[in-house]
Amino acid sequence: MEFNKIGIVGCGQMGSGIVEVAAKAGLDVLSREINEELLEKGKARIEKSLNRAVDKGKLSADDKDTILSRIKFTTSLDEFADRDIVVEAVTEDLKTKLEIFIKLDKICKPETILASNTSSLSITELASGTSRPGKFIGLHFFNPVPVMKLVEIVRTVATEEGLIEEVKAFAEKLGKVPVLAKDGGGFIVNRLLVPYLFDAILVYQNGLASKEDIDNGMKYGCGHPMGPLQLNDFIGLDTMYYIGEILFEEFKETRFAPPPLLKRMVQAGYLGRKTGKGFYDYSK
Repeated sequence: MEFNKIGIVGCGQMGSGIVEVAAKAGLDVLSREINEELLEKGKARIEKSLNRAVDKGKLSADDKDTILSRIKFTTSLDEFADRDIVVEAVTEDLKTKLEIFIKLDKICKPETILASNTSSLSITELASGTSRPGKFIGLHFFNPVPVMKLVEIVRTVATEEGLIEEVKAFAEKLGKVPVLAKDGGGFIVNRLLVPYLFDAILVYQNGLASKEDIDNGMKYGCGHPMGPLQLNDFIGLDTMYYIGEILFEEFKETRFAPPPLLKRMVQAGYLGRKTGKGFYDYSK
């Protein structure tokens, strides 16, 4: 099966990125947000990204217009009835995602593939809210989507044979490098990444080194493009806390437990770049 008509539910930071790469790949794209205000913010985010590519000479102005012409925006899930594949990219909340998939299951044609961009929730549990667990899959992109090449394809015990290869080909059509994983907390990347990021917070919390020296140590000692505290800020401290809670609930291992300092920062509203303050000050 070829996926020519793609739907993306959610046009935030992740959703807008998926919309952009799908439109660049020549697909018919439908993007949905819960209201017009958020849709306008999503549109502006996509246009800003494409304008940046034009300014850098990576894209012509005509190509930008062609890409934008492939994207339709809506506030209604009912318009997803003709989609070949629908990718959910809303907030990392189980109840919210389940409600969306229950509705999509009734709206979409029987052969439509449903996918979640979740970074930590159980794909099996999300699929349980639908009548098509065999046609349900995890499709985890990485931020920023137009730049990051990786996508994790996550299968469950119920995933139909052959679907993995179809979704793998779809990911490659989007210009991504797919890796395959079974359904399990954090999949590949976050299972390995979250304990590392939490350890960096603990090192800082315990006063071993300054935040700058922790980040520079990993950047220049290990060749990382970004230090761990900078990366926490980039991902969002509330997102990191929530992912940690999910992984700790599943594995009951202390390496997945959110550090106390992270909890206090989230309670104070210091969520990283998106609020202008996290481990670093971004207000300027």
